Amino acid sequence: MKIETFSAKETFELGKSIGEKALPGSVYTLIGDLGVGKTVFTQGVAEGLGITEPVNSPTFTIVQVYDEGRLPFYHFDVYRIGDESEMDEIGYEEYFYGDGVCFIEWADLIKGIIPKKHTRIEIKKDLQKGFDYREIEITEFE
Repeated sequence: MKIETFSAKETFELGKSIGEKALPGSVYTLIGDLGVGKTVFTQGVAEGLGITEPVNSPTFTIVQVYDEGRLPFYHFDVYRIGDESEMDEIGYEEYFYGDGVCFIEWADLIKGIIPKKHTRIEIKKDLQKGFDYREIEITEFE
């Protein structure tokens, strides 16, 4: 499914609707270039899960855990991962196969350990359609 958004608010609201529908054990991979809106989208997901604390990209900590929503929310940013084996050090399986909701930014860097059942969300810009335009493609894998 492809969805177009024309503002950061629309991108946030799409994320929020996904957060409202997310089920325990859901894994979402988030793909897109720097500055494309991955964090805005993820902030929307967090709000949809009922999380009120600020959500930022956990670039230096790899994973940020939020427990205050209706489900635990595990926000990964694996941009700085050099090798998939580094994910073992943080116990990724506990998160990927747990009862919370995982959002993994830059997931293509660790595609060998992503669960087969996941939802891939790819965000792209097209400056010819406007500075705030985003094409968001959502694909479910079983």
